[in-house]
Amino acid sequence: MAPVPAWLRRAIPDAQNLAGKGVEDVTLAAGATIGALDAVVRRQERWAGAWRQRLALSAATATAKQAGRVEDESALRDAVLLTRPGDNVGPAGFLLLAWRRLASRPAEDLLTEKNLAAVLEDLGLTRNDEAVSDLTDDLRQLAANAGTVETLVGAFAAAERYGFGRVLGAWLADVLLAQRLGWTHAIPLLGGEAAFAVGTGRPRRPATAALAAGAETEADRAKSLLGAQARAALRAIDLSAELERRADRLLAVAPKLRAKAADAVVDRLLTDDAIVASEKIAGMSDRGLRRLFDRLVELGAVRELSGRPAFRIYGL
Repeated sequence: MAPVPAWLRRAIPDAQNLAGKGVEDVTLAAGATIGALDAVVRRQERWAGAWRQRLALSAATATAKQAGRVEDESALRDAVLLTRPGDNVGPAGFLLLAWRRLASRPAEDLLTEKNLAAVLEDLGLTRNDEAVSDLTDDLRQLAANAGTVETLVGAFAAAERYGFGRVLGAWLADVLLAQRLGWTHAIPLLGGEAAFAVGTGRPRRPATAALAAGAETEADRAKSLLGAQARAALRAIDLSAELERRADRLLAVAPKLRAKAADAVVDRLLTDDAIVASEKIAGMSDRGLRRLFDRLVELGAVRELSGRPAFRIYGL
């Protein structure tokens, strides 16, 4: 079972009942859920890489939908896995690369000017070297001086201040959370929370009412973001429990595999969302790899994810 008590699951607000919750209640739920997620992260399981990359795929799928694109998870996988390194993966594929970057690179290296410039390019945002430099400085100050809630809200505010939008805000917030908690890698969370694009903006109210309730508006924004973060963390925890069961099955059958380089294939399956049947594995022929995947599917250790008779893709 996922390590989340029933009371906490009930306390996490969805987008519909958020208005009936106080800021203090939402803050408590978010903090408790992040604490449970932190316990999962610190276990440093062998399947953690596959977990982060599966979350990156979910984040890319949600942000692609928010951008008005039609690509689903399968199409995004195809865009990245069925192209050669250096080939153009298309706008939606670049969205996936941005979230995969977050999930695979050390968290402490993600907020450099070079890395932020690359992420902006992947997200299809206009790159401005001066703005990137100023944003990097702002994030450094935010991480050093702000509290947890202020950092969450400030990440979105910084992205919007430089005209980069809320998708980058979600990316930055995930990185800042990882750095604050001392995680070696960031966990893609807010990008997969479809409601954040609606719920984290300033409430849609008449301008006179907004001016009269500025403090309330900021509280509403913080509450919306905390609720989104809590829901995202809960989904990540539940996915970790699911992938743990699948990884345990894979590791249980691994000693029965007689193919050369089978250990390398198992490691790849545990560290990435999916791999193609034509993947180049040292010491493994194309035919041998296909036969190994057929065997793993037969044993219930992996799944074929594409549903196609050709260009097949396998993962936990």
